[in-house]
Amino acid sequence: MTADNSGQIAEWNGALGQRWATMQQEIDRIVVPFGDAALKAAAPQPGERVIDVGCGCGDTSIEIARIVGEAGAVLGIDVSQPMLEVARSRGALTNWAHLSFRDDDASEAELPANTDLLFSRFGVMFFSQPSRAFSHLRKALRPGGRCVFVCWRAPRDNPWAMAPLAAARTAMGVTPPPADPDAPGPFAFADEKRVRAILSDAGFGAIDMQRFDVAVYLGATPRSAAEGLVQIGPASRFVTEVGVEHLPIILDAIERALAPHAAPEGHVSLNGSTWIVSATNPA
Repeated sequence: MTADNSGQIAEWNGALGQRWATMQQEIDRIVVPFGDAALKAAAPQPGERVIDVGCGCGDTSIEIARIVGEAGAVLGIDVSQPMLEVARSRGALTNWAHLSFRDDDASEAELPANTDLLFSRFGVMFFSQPSRAFSHLRKALRPGGRCVFVCWRAPRDNPWAMAPLAAARTAMGVTPPPADPDAPGPFAFADEKRVRAILSDAGFGAIDMQRFDVAVYLGATPRSAAEGLVQIGPASRFVTEVGVEHLPIILDAIERALAPHAAPEGHVSLNGSTWIVSATNPA
């Protein structure tokens, strides 16, 4: 019996995945500070074998491969073919034999055994059955191997994502139904108790969760920030739901909402809040 991640796989191979591949540089600007913090916590070492779960466009896999060196091995795995095309192109420039990428679902794919580190930057919140997915992932780790990932905390702590969405909803007169906080998606791992329970059920030990916040740079002006936010994040999904014909109204509303947050020099930044989660495979 396999986990049904088919809906997520379809999305990340459709318009969403293509958009993320195209906007790789803009997205990196948002997520890299969080990934860097997670990498610091993961502390990969020369010679280690690492799996990068949900590697996206490959920058974390490439950085880990640089650290572990030729004596190590790094596998970046993702379900999004458009993003993996970018990852493979970037990886090819390194000409490193110890770095590889694979198009597969990490929650059920055959994975290299005796792995030292499972790492993920925002790649593990989309499993339909997370406890089973992490149980499967843990089996790839050597005894004493570690798992480190970064995931978003609650929406209310992430105004970079939610302020634009709230402005868009207000402009369209839309009141959303109550959301299932545990449904696969960006904020599925917001609840600390739930994440601890998932990892514990999957057999992990020494579970630790540390809050990490940083100001997320959204654009040089409120308008450019609004234009980016209707392409990625919750506001972009809302545009898809209500129809792109409403984009001008939504853009204006988001720009107005962001204007009070602009720095004197014009650029817009809002808080991003995450958990940096670490756990080990008991010896």
